[in-house]
Amino acid sequence: MSFLDDAAARLVALPTVRVLYADLDGTLLGPGGSLLHDVHGRPSARAATALAEAAAAGLLVVPVSGRHRALVVENARLLGLGDAIGEAGGVLHRGGEVTYAWGQCPRGLADTPRGALEAAGVVTTLLEAFAGDLRPYEPWDAGREAGFLLHGDVDVGRANAVLRRAGLGWAELADNGPADGWPGRAVRTYQLRPHGVGKSVAVAEDLSARGLSPQAAAAIGDSPEDASMASAVGVYFVVANGTGRPPDPALVTPGAMGEGVAQAIEALLAVAEVRAESGT
Repeated sequence: MSFLDDAAARLVALPTVRVLYADLDGTLLGPGGSLLHDVHGRPSARAATALAEAAAAGLLVVPVSGRHRALVVENARLLGLGDAIGEAGGVLHRGGEVTYAWGQCPRGLADTPRGALEAAGVVTTLLEAFAGDLRPYEPWDAGREAGFLLHGDVDVGRANAVLRRAGLGWAELADNGPADGWPGRAVRTYQLRPHGVGKSVAVAEDLSARGLSPQAAAAIGDSPEDASMASAVGVYFVVANGTGRPPDPALVTPGAMGEGVAQAIEALLAVAEVRAESGT
């Protein structure tokens, strides 16, 4: 069975999908964060064409990224998109309004979750406990509002145990994948955020605000954090370069990065077109 046939068999049981939540780095965007290059770095307009076709057909594409709000909103503008979700679900930008995901974070400490994490001593507690092994991931940490971006080499289980013992169990350190920028060491990126914040929670909140059911939405990504969105939507796509075990029953695109996103959009639009022609 071809990818399109497999996708059609899955999608026919759902209402028409109205919104696609798409990860950016490693998913919609190719090497170097380029929309106009494929996984091999060759020039390609396929992803850009798919975004234009989605817009023409009324399929809303919402980027869901680990990038901070100012950056992801600017990315969305350049991509011809409107709303966006930044900091891996920590900040929602919808209709020009900004909403923070607080999770279990106390509200009275600061105006933003990041400010609360700092005021409560969460950052200091971790940096002192793992001195020499954990530090802010500059310049990517700058400008964040919902949490901190750190990098280094620590066990997240141990780190979160440190927070619990300090009475800060409402915060968590989450592994965000391999990183660079630390000469001579193999390090990883970590999101320091309130417990209960993530891409799946943000997608569910966004759908509720739009008055849409999970079955009227799809998501696509390449990482385990992206895969969490599967629980909040009717169908989840994984691009061919995805890492980790795909959630069951995910649809894996034949193409990687932007090509895979284009294939997912083509599948969604094909089913919508068949329905429109048949009047169902």
